Amino acid sequence: MKHIYAFENKDDFDRFQDIIERFTQKLLKFQNELEQNYALKDVPKGIVWTSEQLATNIFSQIAIPAFTRKDIIYISPDLTSWRKLFISQLEGQENNYPNIKAFYENMSENHIFTIVGQELTHHSDLFIDEFDDEREDSIWFEEGMCEYLPRKILLSEVEFNEITKIESEMVEIFKGQYGNHSLDDFGTSSYHGSLTSIMFDYWRSFLAVKYLVEERANHDVKMVFDQYHKWDKEGRKVPLTNHFKLDSLFN
Repeated sequence: MKHIYAFENKDDFDRFQDIIERFTQKLLKFQNELEQNYALKDVPKGIVWTSEQLATNIFSQIAIPAFTRKDIIYISPDLTSWRKLFISQLEGQENNYPNIKAFYENMSENHIFTIVGQELTHHSDLFIDEFDDEREDSIWFEEGMCEYLPRKILLSEVEFNEITKIESEMVEIFKGQYGNHSLDDFGTSSYHGSLTSIMFDYWRSFLAVKYLVEERANHDVKMVFDQYHKWDKEGRKVPLTNHFKLDSLFN
């Protein structure tokens, strides 16, 4: 996997060089973990380290400066920008939720690195649908698992529990506004909605996968993947949430 640096000037590269080097070393270890245990066979061609501005205005029009396109990962390593972006998910309600604001204001490099890990996890062959294809009926599972695995593997228990608590609270805060659709309709807002409406589906998907792995399967990730593959082999006769009996999870 090639590492490409796309910055407008040398000062920007110099500013992020240290964190990119740290992330690169961590990524090698995480890649090995996925190859050994989660069927990662074909890694992306490259990863483009860039600024938030270039990621969201030049390389894409997506508000989130981390994405994969044509087998290349694009991501900003700018911790300050990520913190601001996550705080903006509160949609001006920061003062009502000081604990959530404080969490995002102090978000660590580890949490940002899991976003890099998420993009790489999408390339696992355990997922049925091709990542770049139009996916309709199992997006929440792949997105939730790609959030869950890097967090579970890369974060400490304390860090993992913290992000779980925060995203559970965010679901509660915004479910009346953005939660009027099934998990199976992941991406209803697509990338044309607000940042929070987009992220709402990711929060729910992560929490659903966490529930399946830790509550239903007693922490056996393989068992959950087996059920997912069974659903596909049987012809996807019911929505995936029905197959997993998750209909009432967020009611």
